[in-house]
Amino acid sequence: MNRNQATNRTGSSSSKLAGWRYSRGVRWLLLLLFVLLFYSSLSAHLVPKTYNIQLNDVADRNIAAPRQMDDEKATIKAQEEAAERVQTVYNIVALGSHNLVDEIFQRMDQLNADDQVTLQNKIDIYRTEIPRKYGLYVDSFVRANRGTDTYNQTLLEEMQVIVKDQEYTIPEETFYKLPQLSSERIKAMQTVTRDIVRELMIEQLREAETARTKVAELVNASALTNRTEREIVQELARFAIMPNKFADKEATDEARRLAKENTAKVVIQEGDIVVREGERITQEHYERLQMLGLLQSKKTYWPQLGLLLMTALFLVIIFQFVERSATISAHGEKTTYNNAQLLMLWLIFFLNLAIMQIVSMTQTPGSAYIGYIAPVAMGTMLIMLLLDTHLAIISSVLFAAIGSIMFNVRQDQIFDYHYGFVITVVAFAAIFSIHRASQRSTILKAGIMVSLFGSIAVLSLLLIGDLPSRAELLYAIGFAFASGLLTAVLVIGLMPFFEVSFGILSALKLVELSNPNHPLLRKLLTETPGTYHHSVMVGNLSEAAAEAIGANGLLCRVGSFYHDIGKTKRPSYFIENQSNIENPHDSIDPKLSKEIIIAHARDGVDMQKSHNIPKPLRDIAEQHHGTTFLKYFYHKALKIAEAEGVEPDFTEDDFRYPGPKAQSKEAAIVGIADCVEAAVRSLRNPTMEQVESMINKIIKSRMEDHQFNECDLTLKELDMIAHSLKETVIGIFHSRIEYPDDTKPKERPQ
Repeated sequence: MNRNQATNRTGSSSSKLAGWRYSRGVRWLLLLLFVLLFYSSLSAHLVPKTYNIQLNDVADRNIAAPRQMDDEKATIKAQEEAAERVQTVYNIVALGSHNLVDEIFQRMDQLNADDQVTLQNKIDIYRTEIPRKYGLYVDSFVRANRGTDTYNQTLLEEMQVIVKDQEYTIPEETFYKLPQLSSERIKAMQTVTRDIVRELMIEQLREAETARTKVAELVNASALTNRTEREIVQELARFAIMPNKFADKEATDEARRLAKENTAKVVIQEGDIVVREGERITQEHYERLQMLGLLQSKKTYWPQLGLLLMTALFLVIIFQFVERSATISAHGEKTTYNNAQLLMLWLIFFLNLAIMQIVSMTQTPGSAYIGYIAPVAMGTMLIMLLLDTHLAIISSVLFAAIGSIMFNVRQDQIFDYHYGFVITVVAFAAIFSIHRASQRSTILKAGIMVSLFGSIAVLSLLLIGDLPSRAELLYAIGFAFASGLLTAVLVIGLMPFFEVSFGILSALKLVELSNPNHPLLRKLLTETPGTYHHSVMVGNLSEAAAEAIGANGLLCRVGSFYHDIGKTKRPSYFIENQSNIENPHDSIDPKLSKEIIIAHARDGVDMQKSHNIPKPLRDIAEQHHGTTFLKYFYHKALKIAEAEGVEPDFTEDDFRYPGPKAQSKEAAIVGIADCVEAAVRSLRNPTMEQVESMINKIIKSRMEDHQFNECDLTLKELDMIAHSLKETVIGIFHSRIEYPDDTKPKERPQ
């Protein structure tokens, strides 16, 4: 393969890489998918569902309330029914009718003893005064109790009307009998009348006539024997008896008011069936649906617009970070986010939001603490392990905002910052715990930290607010603790899926691949021990150099372990494995030697593919030589052609590796370290000056050969790589480097 073919191969590889992964059209499509994901995740919580329903239609499905709402009309109806069930309040008014009896008999005793008044005048006076005393007595009682706390004004007025309305009319003949009574007979009659009235007025009387019917019986049972006296006592007792039980309108109104106040509001709970399937839509149903905003005729698109703007803001946060990262990446300081990484980010968001949505569906207002079990930190951990720390932080903020909406069971607000606070705490606990994860056990440790910090966050919120019952407290903390463990399980389970599907080489995967018991590394160790030792040395050199410029040191180390795996196919043709044997290249054509040498890169890639080694490691194996020149075999071929006296039928391009050139900093660093290690090992007794000169020469040679043109290495970084390689080589090969002897200073002449 000539150099043009290598260049074509490199161009073809680059065009494939710059295909859908870097297509702006695909990127905009992915951003649209983010909008759809955010919108669909939150629409059920923020946008009410509506139905095309008309009055008197038959419902074709059960329609549930999307949110909690007070049913004002049903509440008013319930209050009215409660008020109607309140019976009229009656109060007893102690009128003291026996006092009226005393006034009548005292007047009789006074008037009958007056000889100056004729009989006829006495009859006339009785006919006028006795009936009038009834009204005067009632009016006097009202005046005496007005303004006191004993009886309210309304009750007194009601009593005054009813008592006067039930006044008893004394027969005319009774007035003719009164003047004939002596003082002794009056006193006897007064005692009997007074006792009868007091006895009958003890009862609760709404109607005075009820008690008046009992008067005759009591009079007959008295000590009075004179018929006239009995008749007079009977009439006067009936006259003095009054009703004493009256409807208290004010107290009744107060009782009904309290009944209304104590009537619980009719609340339509979230999820309550408002209309059942097959039920006819009545006016009451229609009004309820209207109040809940479930009718399409009353539909408004403002909530959809607001949610769309919210999702757009979420998208702007992600988009700006991705774009700024891409801009920084052009200067070699960060990794560009390609479309494959954006798709992986979308899948992580999708899985995280889907799990959050499932958990939120199990919540009820009475068991809102269930939301704490959602493994929200799962998304943060995956982004941290597979993509970037800063992106994980930004995503955690979005998860907290979305979780505050999803897990909110209150209807008076959009966000419940209890969940936002807890999600923020567990997300940052995950970020700080998973930093520089190198083993699967680190994920489990991070899950435990998420459990602890999540439980503390929940406990702090519960202690600050209204302290719940002990059961609810334990449930909330228990769910928060379980969330961390569930997060660790899900992350461990999902990591292989993302690593295989997207060719992601996480730090955890790199550590696993660096295990010497891996079949390829085992093969390298047993069949080509010299190459294995060389690979380990290259790993040490390249890791230190990569970390010096901020590249992926672990990737360089593990890539170095596998970069020469193709040499296991023909181990004896490589000098590090030629122990106590002749060099096979001395006896074969240099063109064949060239083919064998350059084949190890291609063979290594094929072997790695057969063992499912991730692409970044295969790229290092394929690119670490780039299109460098095999100078030794070229000059050997020239000498042979010259000795045979023929014109060379080959050019320098025929003795170059097929490439491609290094496409990443890591591949370039491994290539430099590979040359440096081999060159230093070839020196018998290297000095510090020789090492430094050789490293600079190798880097300069590669730079002049344009081997770094397709990666982002800068001159400053190449200087830093050279300095790091020198220090590492001195540390590794210190026993082989000779230091200049200290010269003894000449003594001063005495």
